[in-house]
Amino acid sequence: MGRADAERGSLDPPVTRGALTLVLDANVVVVECAVPNSFERLGSEELVAPPLMWSEACSSIHEAVWRREITSEVGRQLLTFVEEVPVRRQNPRRLRSEAWRIAEEFGWAKTYDAEYVALAELLGCRLVTLDGRLWRATRRLGFVISMGEL
Repeated sequence: MGRADAERGSLDPPVTRGALTLVLDANVVVVECAVPNSFERLGSEELVAPPLMWSEACSSIHEAVWRREITSEVGRQLLTFVEEVPVRRQNPRRLRSEAWRIAEEFGWAKTYDAEYVALAELLGCRLVTLDGRLWRATRRLGFVISMGEL
């Protein structure tokens, strides 16, 4: 990573920033949707995610229903909550090319996790994850954190 901001170019639209911008991955969003007063512990930060987050969250919830970990009714309620989350979709022009580069750098076959990392890098903010594997792999970058580190 380590590219200078000047090298990143100015083709991506500016992001309105509050006190702090956080990229949330799908597992954080699903967990936050499942608890009362969801998203309050994230404070007044601007919450963003790449477009794939909504598909991943839906898939995760459907899998939990399929495995009978939650009822279909609970799953549909969670899906409704996911559609209403206070998270803004961010799709910078270079998101997928940066995700590709990151996946190559970390030796990942898929680019899904790399999209979250790429978005945080492109926006110059932190990525919040509950995925221990992702956190351990990217910890050295200094901007991937767990919920406990907020």
